[in-house]
Amino acid sequence: MSDNDNTERVERFKAEVAAMHLRDPATGLDRLLVRLGVAGLVAGPCFSIAAWFIAHGTRNPLQQRDAIVVGLIGVTLAVVGGALFVKGAMAGFLRFWMARLCYEQGAQADRLAAALTGRTSPEAAEAAAAAASDGRAPAEAETAAGDKDASRTG
Repeated sequence: MSDNDNTERVERFKAEVAAMHLRDPATGLDRLLVRLGVAGLVAGPCFSIAAWFIAHGTRNPLQQRDAIVVGLIGVTLAVVGGALFVKGAMAGFLRFWMARLCYEQGAQADRLAAALTGRTSPEAAEAAAAAASDGRAPAEAETAAGDKDASRTG
């Protein structure tokens, strides 16, 4: 596949994404949620440790029950913070994965359309030109181009 075809496909992909009017993933909400998640992961254990010291530092049952509530708030903060952090980390990865999947499927659709309409794909044309310079038959060149495509996708 030539660089011109790749550039054209990338530009078409960018235009399609721009037409969807998606928000930029680097904007504030995702970063804010990840930061809140990290803060929850740090503050949760601190609350729980403080609650343990409060509960064990007194014999007053009312104060011990208050410490239990503070400890549960700490555990809740840690769990919610962990969930927000994982959500933020996975969102970035899944955005990249989905963009790559769309790109690869577009390339595969182009190759399939070229094969069904009987046109030669750019890879086959390049392989035929290379075969002509090597003295191989055009059928061997198309087989080499097919092997090249298979090694990319497999």
